Amino acid sequence: MKKKLILLLLITTGLFTSCFEDSDDNPRTASELEIQNFIYRGLNFFYLYKADKPELADDAFSNEQELNNFLSSYDSPESLFDFLTVPEDRFSILVDDYIELENSLSGVSESNGMEYGLVRYPNNPTNVFGYVRYVLPNTDAENAGLQRGDIFSTIDGQQLTENNFSELLSQNSYSIGLATFNGTTVTSTGETVSLTKQQYTENPVYIAKTLDVQGQKIGYIMYNSFTRDFDNDLNAAFGSLQADGITDLVLDLRYNGGGAVETAVDLASMITGQFNGELFYTEQWNPDRQDEYAENGLFDSSISDGTATNSLQLTNVYILTTGRTASASELVINSLNPYINVIQIGQNTTGKFQASFLLYDAPAPGFRRSNANPNHTYAMLPLVFKTANTAGNTDYVDGLTPDIAMDEDYANLGMLGDVNEPFLATALSEIVPGFPKPASRNVFNDLKEISSSKANSPLYQIMLAEH
Repeated sequence: MKKKLILLLLITTGLFTSCFEDSDDNPRTASELEIQNFIYRGLNFFYLYKADKPELADDAFSNEQELNNFLSSYDSPESLFDFLTVPEDRFSILVDDYIELENSLSGVSESNGMEYGLVRYPNNPTNVFGYVRYVLPNTDAENAGLQRGDIFSTIDGQQLTENNFSELLSQNSYSIGLATFNGTTVTSTGETVSLTKQQYTENPVYIAKTLDVQGQKIGYIMYNSFTRDFDNDLNAAFGSLQADGITDLVLDLRYNGGGAVETAVDLASMITGQFNGELFYTEQWNPDRQDEYAENGLFDSSISDGTATNSLQLTNVYILTTGRTASASELVINSLNPYINVIQIGQNTTGKFQASFLLYDAPAPGFRRSNANPNHTYAMLPLVFKTANTAGNTDYVDGLTPDIAMDEDYANLGMLGDVNEPFLATALSEIVPGFPKPASRNVFNDLKEISSSKANSPLYQIMLAEH
């Protein structure tokens, strides 16, 4: 079942509507109080952890002036938002530019095409080096010849450190200093590559292919984001695997930080197909919203535009994960587990089981974009419900634990989609009798990955529901 449009009926508006004015009659820049009032109203109504913040209780303030005095005691919308969200909430976000956020929802961002991870040096943990995970097609990085496994240690001649990497890599243009890594030492090669970002729309279906391994047809899909605009591409990829007659599937979600809940349901239905109409997940909202808003997510036979789902009817799936595998990716793993044999290979996932939807500063009913206050571009993605599978499993704060644990080998990443790439080879060794399993690489377990290129996205590790 497709998740129906949620009407955000603001029962609290009787107390707080005076903060809204007809902006056509009174054009101006929004005051901080206006923005802070929006933040409070949205969290008071929808925030998953409302019960844990006394200030969000419906009777916390006796009148509007008392509320405004409270809001005015915070020096910025950001400081108010930080106070009103609970410490264990790692994922709710407030943005001051929802245009950028909307672009991200469609897969549009500023990118030079180099998707990377950042890792602490083994012998000097304040320094970090970057490794190229993959290169996006038709980008500056591809034109420069960068490829998976390339190592870089400097930006514009400066050593990357835990304190400067964010600033250096956020620039529109920069030069990376290439290096080598042998598992213990990072050594500069003296070569540099100049890169410039441009607006880019990323197709999250990065690789989709059928492997012939000892006469057995095995599907491999590397899927990097649950982006609704590319649901047809994902469905077409499964159609090709279906036509090839694959018997097993390796789904690579190593760098997939999440996205649309509905696309997660679609993906699970593409993997299976024999459970249409059965329960995929349940929703747990704050107590005030549970009865009115909670819905069950069901396996489905069509994607978001009504096209029939290309389903593989599988009973086994091999899913590759790292610590950057989050939210909608985890929803797929967790919610498939009660139905089919899910063999998870890699690292513990992030531990993101809560969903959000986008709230604009708009009056009732809806917090909707069409009625957004034109005086500012603040918006929120607060956590609004958590998901549980049909067995009731949720609250996996430490992530989902792999059945076969392994780390990425930064000194030998291998080529994505190649049967000898370590993660894929491990999956193939479970599927095909006699296929060689890669050697253990325990020496790399002490290396800590601290960030990635995707961390700069406003939708990083977000699981997005419709509204």
